Amino acid sequence: MRAVVLREFGPPDRLRVAEVPAPRPRPGQVTVRVAAVGVQFLETQVRSGTMPGALPVILGKEVAGVVAEVGPGGDPALVGKRVLASTAGTGGYAEVAAVPADGIVPVPAGLDVEDALAVYRYGATAEGLVTTARVTAGDRVLVQAAAGAVGTILLQLLKRAGATVVGAARGEPKLALARKLGADHAVDYSLPGWTDRIRDAVGGSVEVVYDHIGGDLGRQSFELLTPGSGRQIVFGFSGGRPLDVQPMELFGRGLTLTGFSAGLIWNRPAHARTLVTEVLDLAASGLLTPVVGQRFRLEKAADAHAAVEARDTVGKTLLIP
Repeated sequence: MRAVVLREFGPPDRLRVAEVPAPRPRPGQVTVRVAAVGVQFLETQVRSGTMPGALPVILGKEVAGVVAEVGPGGDPALVGKRVLASTAGTGGYAEVAAVPADGIVPVPAGLDVEDALAVYRYGATAEGLVTTARVTAGDRVLVQAAAGAVGTILLQLLKRAGATVVGAARGEPKLALARKLGADHAVDYSLPGWTDRIRDAVGGSVEVVYDHIGGDLGRQSFELLTPGSGRQIVFGFSGGRPLDVQPMELFGRGLTLTGFSAGLIWNRPAHARTLVTEVLDLAASGLLTPVVGQRFRLEKAADAHAAVEARDTVGKTLLIP
């Protein structure tokens, strides 16, 4: 089979398509003939050597496709089913991937597998983020990176919860997408005075900030929080530096700072499946819009990584074997 193999750390061109043996399912596994595989920002860090691991490696965690074979003792009725699945962390950038059988999720009838993949893991993350921040109707909420894979889902779920949503992104195309998906206001955080524009738009401060960027932008967002009730949910620092806030700042203004990791969801498989099913059902019913912003053929994996690193993407980025 064809797969994208990383043999040495470095720039995107280190990703090369090669012929490798197709995996066979072990007990407790199935193999999936991959129709699409998601590209995660974390995978670009692994490839670059920022988060090194063992080499050679086939990257790729989240896949969609059709069950091709079940392992010994598995349920043969699964063969031919359209599913979403997560590898053990590697192996997804390929035509066939081996995945744990107990983690596969059926793709609902009427929902395209690529759209399903767009709301799969990041949809569960977005659901968890809404719950963690205890968002209620009337809350004013700032979503950083609102045109990203998590942001495009998160702002839609927040609108369903009755919040007033400000989508922050860079560039008019991303702002237009945020508005199309329901954001009440869209602000370019690359422009001077962007926080003043938010204050003008919402009439003051915000109750919730979803911080995926960290650094200076995370800090500027923190200053927007409402004293006594404001809470900032930190779930990444894609800008390269984490948010820097001192405990006394929280005490003095009565604010809450909460860290969130998607691992908290996926370490509880039954809970994860519930969240995934909820967002898939919303998408299948037309109540949530999946956003697949970019599709790359398998041999263009380097281009996909370059686009993700350059922040030139919106929604979900997919590789298509």
